Amino acid sequence: MKLKIAVLPGDGIGPEISVQGVNVMKAVCRKFGHEVTFKEALCGAAAIDAVGDPFPADTLAVCREADAVLFSAVGHPKFDNNPAAKVRPEQGLLAMRKQLGLFANIRPVQTFDCLVHKSPLKDELVRGADFICIRELTGGMYFGEKKEGADYAYDTNAYSREEVERILKVAYSYALRRRKHLTVVDKANVLASSRLWRKVAQEMAPQFPEVETDYMYVDNAAMRMIQEPKFFDVMVTENTFGDILTDEGSCITGSMGLLPSASTGESTPVFEPIHGSWPQAAGQNIANPLAQILSVAMMFEYFGLAEEGALVRRAVDASLDQNVRTPEIQVAGGAEYGTKEVGEWIVRFIDQA
Repeated sequence: MKLKIAVLPGDGIGPEISVQGVNVMKAVCRKFGHEVTFKEALCGAAAIDAVGDPFPADTLAVCREADAVLFSAVGHPKFDNNPAAKVRPEQGLLAMRKQLGLFANIRPVQTFDCLVHKSPLKDELVRGADFICIRELTGGMYFGEKKEGADYAYDTNAYSREEVERILKVAYSYALRRRKHLTVVDKANVLASSRLWRKVAQEMAPQFPEVETDYMYVDNAAMRMIQEPKFFDVMVTENTFGDILTDEGSCITGSMGLLPSASTGESTPVFEPIHGSWPQAAGQNIANPLAQILSVAMMFEYFGLAEEGALVRRAVDASLDQNVRTPEIQVAGGAEYGTKEVGEWIVRFIDQA
């Protein structure tokens, strides 16, 4: 297979983990005889500094010409700490999602037995937890009408039937491939937009009789994720709720550095870690590259290359089992490995497999 990959390293630790993701993808393609080319482009704070736009037209063109985008992270404190800033790195991420029509964000939450002790939750609660959160990505408050004044501000949480139906179809497609249990998360007792979500979901559920569909208010879902994470199989929700719940889900695994995601829709799909840019760690070779590397596994699987994706996952599992880990998840007394060293170890594993 021939693959053209757009690479968007972004800000902070992004360039460091991006290199490891690219190197792993190159190793797998060598192993299986695929031809892959990479083209790097600017986004986020790096793009603002260079051209004044967090998602320039040139970057959009690179993404549209590619088969997939390998994205890392955006964000910088000089924008975070300036509420008056008119242009922000995160606007580039939102622009990419909107302009590429990426309406579905798929975030797996899965525990690793060797890292269960890193979770703040009890072993018996989290061991074996394995679910997917599907977040609607181009509607809701993040893209609705907004106004910000000195003493008054608002955001509009608007959804159409079409937007709800298409994300529910994605959710049901995943539920059918897994344990056939879908949880629709909303706030239908308060929000009009949520009542539309529930109405549409209840209308669609009979089309998928083999899937058990249940409905849960977002506050209850947030609590249930902590109390009984193994209850969930596939969860689907709107943009804002999904952003919060998926970050909450990261605590189940014990580290945000282990969770990849995919954003799909009308155009080029994007694969990325769920964590941020962690600018304080930039250039220190301490960032965990595993979420970026696992996003490469998701990319292979998206293209139907299951064996290739499985090899990446085996390599990651092996690195964890042999304590080849960055500092935040290393065992007491374990050897020191940096971002680069973990990536190199995984590439060697793939080469020797």
